[in-house]
Parts: sequence; C-alpha cells; structure tokens
Amino acid sequence: MTQQSESTTAEPAPSGDTTAPATAPAPLAPPFPPLAEPRPPGERRVWPRTFHDRLTAPLPGLKALARFAREGSVRPGREGLADIPRLPFAPAPLPRADAGTVAVSWAGHASWVLRIGGLTVLTDPVWSRRILGTPARITPVGIPWESLPPVDAVVISHNHYDHLDAPTLRRLPRDTPVFVPAGLGVWFRRRRFTRVTELDWWEASELGGVRLDFVPAHHWSKRTLTDTCRSLWGGWVLTAPDGRRVYFAGDTGYGHWFSRIGRRYPGIDLALLPIGAYDPRWWLSDVHCDPDEAVRAVLDLGARRMAPMHWGTFVLSAEPVLEPLHRVRAAWAAAGLPRDRLWDLPIGGSRVLPG
Repeated sequence: MTQQSESTTAEPAPSGDTTAPATAPAPLAPPFPPLAEPRPPGERRVWPRTFHDRLTAPLPGLKALARFAREGSVRPGREGLADIPRLPFAPAPLPRADAGTVAVSWAGHASWVLRIGGLTVLTDPVWSRRILGTPARITPVGIPWESLPPVDAVVISHNHYDHLDAPTLRRLPRDTPVFVPAGLGVWFRRRRFTRVTELDWWEASELGGVRLDFVPAHHWSKRTLTDTCRSLWGGWVLTAPDGRRVYFAGDTGYGHWFSRIGRRYPGIDLALLPIGAYDPRWWLSDVHCDPDEAVRAVLDLGARRMAPMHWGTFVLSAEPVLEPLHRVRAAWAAAGLPRDRLWDLPIGGSRVLPG
C-alpha cells in the first residue's frame, strides 16, 4: 500500500455543509488541517512502487474494454467536426506583468502561461503539433514559443502524453525548476533536468515567494505498457506573495476532492478547470469532468472565477468540438453565476486578475 502524507490522512471526511458559491465567497479562515511547511526544492526522495491505492475509481477491466471495442466512439462524427473552423482562436501579445501581476494566458489544451509573483510558470506545456496516438491538433498553439518571456518554472499534473510532452520540454534550459508528482522525477532527471521537485498530495514547495501546493485529482497515470500508476497525478494551487490563488486542476473527473481543496485553500481567485474529452460518459466520467461537472466543481471549491481548458485543441473523445463551450456557458448561467466571472478565453487569450 502507498504511504500517504500525514496531512492527507488527517483530512476529515466531507460534511453536509455546502461551499459558498462564486457569487459570495466564504470569509477566509485558517485551513484545516494546517498547510504543510514547504519542502526543500530539489529534494531527493524514495517513493512507493505504485500509487494504485490513490485511485478513486477502478481502472477499466476486461468487460469495459470489450464494451468499448464493441460500441465505443473515440471521435466525433462529421457534423461534430464541422465546427473546427469556428473554434475560438485569437492569439495576442502577453499582458505586461510585474511582481504584483497575476495573469493567465491560454496556449491551448492544459497549457497556460501563468504570471504570478514576478514568475512565469508554464502548466503542462505542449507546444507540439501532434502527440502520440492522437491526430494533430485542430487549433494552432495560441502563444508562439519565441514570444515567451524567460520561463521560471514548470508544473506538471501527470504523465499522459497530452500533458507531458518531451519535445516541448526539450526546448527548456535544463536548469529550469520543474515541479512534478511523486514518482515522476526520474523521467526528468533522465533528461538531465537538474532542479526537479517531487511532491505528494497536500505537500508544497516555494519559488521566489510563490507557494506551489500539489493537490489530489480524480485521475490516473500511465505512459508505457509497464508503468500504470507508478507516478502520482494531481493539480496545483499557486499562491502569490499577496495571497491571491490560482488553482490548476490538470486532468480530473468530478468528485469529493474539490470540496476538500476548497476548504484547505480558501479564497481561490481563479480555477483553471478541464471541460472536454468526456464522451462517452460511461467510459470517461471517472477521469474527465464534463462542463456541468466543472461548474459544480467551482461551487465546491468556492472559487471566484473559472477559466475552462482541455478542449478545442486535440480530438480525444466523441463530443462535437464546440459542445464543451456551449455547455459550460449554459451551466454557468443555470447556476446563477456572474457572467464576467467565466473566463471562457479563446486559445491565445489572456486575462489579468484584479489586485
């Protein structure tokens, strides 16, 4: 069995209380249990051989695989692909940023350029035109690599190919600080990265006054035929020196972790949440939120704003390519949330958090 961190096991079970909605964030209170002290950057650690005990749903068995082979659809039909030319794509220069700026710019899929506390942080950077086992991207990268400022850090959610892209990472200097899930550090060290920090759920590190907390997700990991769940998966909460918070969920299904993250990190200013790659639901619901669930996650988190991601870049499942955007807008309106708090950016778009 995997040894979970002490703060993970100390977390109380969810209560029946509801998290305050995005329209009225709950007053900030000390988190419980207290946040972990940041661990030293680059610390070498020994991890369990497997993280299977962190799964919140069983991986598909033989019956599910047989059903998928019989009736599953992994691509939209012709009508579902017809809207590709209408996908929102509006590349623009990155906003000016200083040490007091918190800004996000969407490069596509789960790749964001996050400016926080004077740092430039990339999330799950994928600048490649194609990833293994998937057709080429249907929209270009929204931010040219050559237009990026110097990259101060990279955070990785898990090792699936659409989130961990070796050709993109080869473009970075090998002394770039990278923050990764437990068990994934060896992948980076084999590629000669020298500043690799691995974290378990609810653990944190710091860089330049910015706190980076690794938090749970409803997902899994696999990159080869023999490494299923050998490394962990999760999301990241980045906290600026002035206390503003951005939550990057990575790749996740809907479930109890959102309310726990919201209780431990109150006052999340912006949640970057996945809304695509969800159809068929019987196959993908355990590991990918649909748009309605993403809006529910915002309420569970108590987040003030949401920026959708993980859609409109790669065709990974069967829903029509524009459906995630239409559905998340409808779910947001149905929840009675302020329209200006939904940052449904085009690929290449940016927004700056108010101070």
